[in-house]
Formats: sequence, structure tokens, C-alpha cells
Amino acid sequence: MMNLGGNVFWHRIAYHPTRAGVTEVRRPDLPRLWQADPSQAHHTFTGEAAGTWIGLGRAPHLLSGSGFVTQGFDACSYYRKTTAGDDPRASFIFDGVDDEIIGDFGMLQGGAAGFEIDRAEAGLGTPAHTLVVASSENHSNLYDLMVTSIGDVLPVTEPGQPDRLRADMLFFETPGGGAVFSVGSIAWSGSLSHDGYANNVAKVTDNVLRRFLEPQPFEVP
Repeated sequence: MMNLGGNVFWHRIAYHPTRAGVTEVRRPDLPRLWQADPSQAHHTFTGEAAGTWIGLGRAPHLLSGSGFVTQGFDACSYYRKTTAGDDPRASFIFDGVDDEIIGDFGMLQGGAAGFEIDRAEAGLGTPAHTLVVASSENHSNLYDLMVTSIGDVLPVTEPGQPDRLRADMLFFETPGGGAVFSVGSIAWSGSLSHDGYANNVAKVTDNVLRRFLEPQPFEVP
């Protein structure tokens, strides 16, 4: 699976029992500008509890390795490759990419990391063998932690301690020979076409797509 966005898995939905393509979503458990009435707690199509994946005990980290942490709409940033990006398991991701900085350009406010971003979190289900191959940095102070990303005590989110306010580019293998690649940012796609697609965001995306199309299975370490 290539997860090339941010905040992708958020609300549980219900499918209409007889009308194909009709879905229902209700939002009972988020801090918003209105008070949700009791009818929002369950879907009418199925009777199932409504709400966010994380609020229903199935955090998106279990599926894509990362989950929504913050949003900001003033400027987008870039990724910096980590030491895990040099792991042989992930070598195909950066084949032909010598840059340490990934995506410091793009049509969505100048960078590949921004708008809404996701990060890895072991406590919420990111697999233990996940490789965080790059992470974003230098987001403005208009990005702040969402309530759903805070486990208990409100953490410090001052500009001098921004480690939690980041998008994680990650990779991990799955049982059955598959694998997952997530970029954790809505703005990623806005950087693909920069310089006629001759850029490191497009190259990373192409590398992963080509490897995922190969029949050779991955192995969980």
C-alpha cells in the first residue's frame, strides 16, 4: 500500500445496505465549533457506533503506520532523511536520490510536508519494525497538536521542542509478502510535478511504485 496523503483514515463510515456507493459519516466525538446531538453517536445505516477510528479503538497507525497529528495552512515544509533511510530494507526508496532534504518545493505553499500531517506512534499501533526514513521539520507555530494525538497529559509544544509536530515518511513489511509506504502529508502530491517531475519527491514515489509492482515478496524482519 502506498499512502500518499495525510489524515487519510479518520472517520468510520457506514455503507447503505441496498444502495451501492452511498455512505454515511457522523462526527460525535471531536472538539468542534458546535455541540453534536445524541443522534450523531450511531450510524442509521448499520446501527454501528460512529466516530473516529482512534476513538473506536482502531487507530490508523495499525494500518498505515502513522496517524493524524496536526494541521496548518500558512506554509508547508520539507522532509529530512533519517539514518533509518540508509537501512538496506529501504534502499530502494532512495535509489538515485542523493539529497538529505526531500520536498523543499511544491505548488502547495512551497513544500511537500504540510496542510494536514501524520506521524508514527508506537503506543497507538505503529509496527515495531517500522522504518521512519524521513521526517519533516520547521513547521510554523500555527501547527499544534490535535486533541486526538494526545494520550494523557498535555505536552509542551513550544517552537523549541517541535519533535512531535512532524510528518513521518515510513516503510514496513507486512505478513503475506506485502509492504506499506506512507508519507504522512496532504501536500506531498503538490510537489510531484515540480521542475517537470525531475525532483526527489517524484523520484521517491516512482521508486516505491516500481518496487511494489515487482512480484518479489517482502519479508517481515
